Amino acid sequence: MTSLREPGLGPIVGHTTDTSCRIWIRGADPDDKGAYLHSNRRTVGIVALIEADGKPIAKPEVYYFRLHRKYDRTGTFSLGEGDCIKPGRTSQKLKPSTVYTARVGTLSIDDPFADDQNVESGVLSDRLPEASVWLDDLMELRDSRSVATFRTFATASDGPGDLNFILGSCRYPGLLGKIKEADEIFGPLKQEADGNGAAGSARPADFVLMVGDQIYADLLNRFVPIGLADTFEEFQERYLEAFGSRNMRRLLRQVPTYMVLDDHEIEDNWTQDRIATQEKRRLFNFAIGAYMSYQWSHSPRTFQQRLYYFFECNGYPFFVLDTRTQQFMEDTRDNLGDNHLLGRPTIGGEEPSQLDRLLRWLVLQQQKRGNAPKFVVTPSVFAPNPMGAREGRGDRDTSDEKKAKWKEKSDSWPAFPETRRAILSCIIKNGIQNVVFLAGDIHCSNVAAMEFAGSDKARGIKAFSVTSSAFYWPFFFADGEPSNYVHDSKAKDQADTFQIDANHTMDYRAWNFTQEDNFCRLDVDKATHKLTVTAMNSEGEVIRKKNWLGQAVGKPITADFQLAPGW
Repeated sequence: MTSLREPGLGPIVGHTTDTSCRIWIRGADPDDKGAYLHSNRRTVGIVALIEADGKPIAKPEVYYFRLHRKYDRTGTFSLGEGDCIKPGRTSQKLKPSTVYTARVGTLSIDDPFADDQNVESGVLSDRLPEASVWLDDLMELRDSRSVATFRTFATASDGPGDLNFILGSCRYPGLLGKIKEADEIFGPLKQEADGNGAAGSARPADFVLMVGDQIYADLLNRFVPIGLADTFEEFQERYLEAFGSRNMRRLLRQVPTYMVLDDHEIEDNWTQDRIATQEKRRLFNFAIGAYMSYQWSHSPRTFQQRLYYFFECNGYPFFVLDTRTQQFMEDTRDNLGDNHLLGRPTIGGEEPSQLDRLLRWLVLQQQKRGNAPKFVVTPSVFAPNPMGAREGRGDRDTSDEKKAKWKEKSDSWPAFPETRRAILSCIIKNGIQNVVFLAGDIHCSNVAAMEFAGSDKARGIKAFSVTSSAFYWPFFFADGEPSNYVHDSKAKDQADTFQIDANHTMDYRAWNFTQEDNFCRLDVDKATHKLTVTAMNSEGEVIRKKNWLGQAVGKPITADFQLAPGW
């Protein structure tokens, strides 16, 4: 007997626009055993919109959608766009700034087709009854396992409005009795996203941005075999545990969430050079297969199968970088010029690289939107640099080889000066205002303001960096110490001036460092041209400065960036 089941994992509310929303689930089949998916069973998803702004929809449309075994029985349906199994049937567009409720379920059916045979959606739909027959069963599934609620973005036809989103990264899974602790912060984060948090704003968050290390495939590090994921089933277990935890699962099914990978989705300090060995190529295939199933699939598909993408919300553009599968360290002695963070440069006018696309995107956004903030999401921190990888470390007698090793050890932007130089040159040459780099990774949240010198045009440009990390990291004494990072690049003992070209330089000042488990709320106020960054702890409280005993007695950790006007 065929029956409707709750999703095995999800739903997750993914890429959202003013007229659409992507819903993700993982199918559930009782015959599956871990990474072994029963070849005689096929799963499909079933979805229906049942409410709009709290009012029941009189006759909900019900749709089938594909859940592919190659993606570990996961799949998405884009409400408002289509993706229906039945050919020619499309989902009606959604309305801007509207709260919708959807229900999802999974259906297992016998699969008589050969394992190596692709089955067209039309062939599959001919073997299924009208999707509407499952509506009553869909309504009886548990809300906590089948209901997704989301708000579509505001229309940007009149230009950018206000914007609010939540930024965070690095969710260490915890060991033994601390597994529950790893999930705690997502309860207060959900409350803040609802507009009921301690930051004092009643405006719900437009979305949540998770900028890397959503799982830790290498629980300790890549050299310790304990807790080291090196099979697909172990990567699968990491995602099921992380995304299936109580608070995080509730957050993911009720707030649009965008994700990007960092090293711990593969292994610590991953660079693409490692896949030259058979063992690392095998690891990479497992890791990226799992990442594409559980994170990439509910993200925008801007560049087909590429992992980087861009999107916009309320008239503000975001470019989300892939700094791992595109990262190359060529390791020519005494030379950082052959290192590439966003892929090797395009040769001979072939398909543009990620860097080419980012630079073109920055120019287009300035032309299209004027000085409206442009957000570049980079898991690795753009600024500040680690003290050990700063430009001024060492002296005239320090070898270039040693300086290169110091910077490459940082696993961040200092090791890729040509990539950084290309971006900053583009910003100055084209007068691109209000670029905001969003990052995670270092287990120490902070904000930074950059300044440029060398010409009147450069001096008038504003650019910023916001780092939020970690959601959960219990070993604060092991890394992330604020004194490990440059606070003022012009200070004699912190010298870190970056030479962009023969005439131009970039310096920065960083502040509001905290090692507490945290997430950051970012608010853009168009009327005042202000960006406010508020750091919040695992209890949903605004983090405060501490005295020498570690007691929170100082000012709240908030920052107000005055943006350049003209948007």
